Amino acid sequence: MSIYVYIAAFGFISIIFLTLRDIRIFHRTKIVSYRKGALKGMIAGTIALIGMGVTAANPADPTIGLTIMFVAIYLNGKGKREDVFGNTPMIKRVLGETIIRK
Repeated sequence: MSIYVYIAAFGFISIIFLTLRDIRIFHRTKIVSYRKGALKGMIAGTIALIGMGVTAANPADPTIGLTIMFVAIYLNGKGKREDVFGNTPMIKRVLGETIIRK
């Protein structure tokens, strides 16, 4: 396997991780901007999966697959979100731990 396949896989995994984090935050807080972020993440994850597949299918010339991957990462960019963390430690921010609101 080429190093480019691993780069594409890392991009896909990071998009999916951030999407799952947004889903967890939306489930706990019911803030709409995190729902929109999760939906954008699902679309970007689908595009990233296609890019990873193209990269793996054509390891001799990975530019098309990696371009698709970079477009997916760009589409997954951070939008405007409310501050739900306050001054919590970094590990809780990474894992998406928030106060449950009903």
